Amino acid sequence: MIGNTSIAPALKANLRLPLIGGPMFIATSPALVIAQCTSGVIGSIPALNARSTTALDEMLCEIEEALAAHDAATPERPAAPYSLNLVAHASNPRLEADLEILLAHKVKLAIVSLAAPQEIVSAVHAYGGLIFNDIISNRHAEKCAEAGVDGLIAVCAGAGGHTGNMSPFALVQELRAWWQGPLALSGCIATGQSILGALAMGADFAYIGSPFLASLEANTAPGFKEMVQRSDSRDVMVTNCFTGVNATFLRPSIVANGLDPAALSRPEGAKISIAGGGSNAKAWRDIWSAGQGIGAVRHVEPAADYIDRLVMEFDAARAALRSWI
Repeated sequence: MIGNTSIAPALKANLRLPLIGGPMFIATSPALVIAQCTSGVIGSIPALNARSTTALDEMLCEIEEALAAHDAATPERPAAPYSLNLVAHASNPRLEADLEILLAHKVKLAIVSLAAPQEIVSAVHAYGGLIFNDIISNRHAEKCAEAGVDGLIAVCAGAGGHTGNMSPFALVQELRAWWQGPLALSGCIATGQSILGALAMGADFAYIGSPFLASLEANTAPGFKEMVQRSDSRDVMVTNCFTGVNATFLRPSIVANGLDPAALSRPEGAKISIAGGGSNAKAWRDIWSAGQGIGAVRHVEPAADYIDRLVMEFDAARAALRSWI
C-alpha cells in the first residue's frame, strides 16, 4: 500500500465538512474562496483566474489577509486552508512563473491538473506543502503516485469541467486496492447526502465545483447562474471540441452561441489548448461548463448558505444511516 494515512485527518482539523471546493476556471473568485474557507471547507482557485502572475500574487494576498482577519475575529472558529490550482501542461506559458508565486506564499495545498511533474512536487514539499493531483484513471493515479504526490482527486463520470468517464464505484475501489493516502472524489456531488456517500465509498473528501457556480460570490454572469439553477443532467453534454480534452458544457449555452450541439467536431490533429480556456475563445466565457450534479441546485445564494445546508443534510443523512447499522 502507498500513501500517508496521517495527512487527511490533519487537513480535516478545521473543517465543518470533509469538503474541497473544486477550482473553476474564470468562475472561482477570491470572494468565493474566502466564503468557502471561512464557512469551514477548503476553497481552491485556479492560478489562471488571475490575469497575470503579478495579479496572482495580489489575489493570494487578498485571500490570506481576509482569512487572517477572520481568524483574529473568531479564534474559536479558524478558517479552513485555501488551495491553489496549477495546470501543468505545455499549453500553459505561465506555469513556471505562477509556481514561483505559489512557493513564495507557501500555499498549504497545491492542486495540480493533468500532470504532476516531479520538480513541482519536490518544490512544494521543500517548504512543507501538500500536493494533490486530479486523475481520471487508475493508471493516471499510479503515475502521479510515482511522482510523489500526497493526495489523489478522482474525477469521475458526470464531473464538471475537464471530466472523467469512470463510475466512482469502479475508480475508487481500484484506487483503494493500493492507495491509502488522501483521496477526494469528484462527480455529481451536490448534497450533504452525497458527501456522506463519498465517504462510505472510501474517499476522505468530497470535491464539489458546479453547485458553487450559482453562488453569489462566483464570477459567473447572472444568466449563467440562472441556467445552472434551472438545468439538470439532461442539459449537460461532453465534448472535446473547445479544449481538446473531454469537458462538460451546458447544451443551452452552446445553442445560445449559435452552435448545433449535435454537429460539433474538432479538426483532426488539433492540439490540446487549455491555458487560455481552450482553442475556441468563447469556451468557458460564453459557452458555459457545469457537471451533471446541478440538478440539485435550486437557489442562487451566498456560498455560506449553501455550505450551511450541506452541513445539515450531511448530519441528517448520518443520523438516518445509524438506524441501519
